[in-house]
Amino acid sequence: MVSVGAKDVTARRATAEGFVLLSAEAISAISSGTVPKGDALAVARLAGIMAAKKTSDIIPLAHPVAITGMKVELTVEDSRVRIEATAETMDRTGVEMEALTAVGASALALYDMVKAIDRAAVIEGVRLLAKSGGKSGQFRAKDRTT
Repeated sequence: MVSVGAKDVTARRATAEGFVLLSAEAISAISSGTVPKGDALAVARLAGIMAAKKTSDIIPLAHPVAITGMKVELTVEDSRVRIEATAETMDRTGVEMEALTAVGASALALYDMVKAIDRAAVIEGVRLLAKSGGKSGQFRAKDRTT
């Protein structure tokens, strides 16, 4: 584990995204609130927040970080659900892994909620969109066409 003890405590923020590709039937059930297991978006949102708080227990060598803010948003689109997670902290290390973990857990929870409707759902495109704070400063992902 890399030592972060000598680093300054600074405001840090990271945003990640990912997608769950779904059948029309699954999108319809999510949109109309008729998923048999319950409110799929609420469960996925909560799973992401909970997972972000446990990132250092899940990812080897990740530092425990005191998350001061966590936001997970799920947006139903034509044939997919977009997940965006933003983590914030005042700490010595960043929260990129927390944001990415939140997206991953949200996607898995959403899959679990709709698997009876669509076992062929696909989780894809999990990536860091932006980060700020710390010595390395700002990062913004470029749009990918492939």
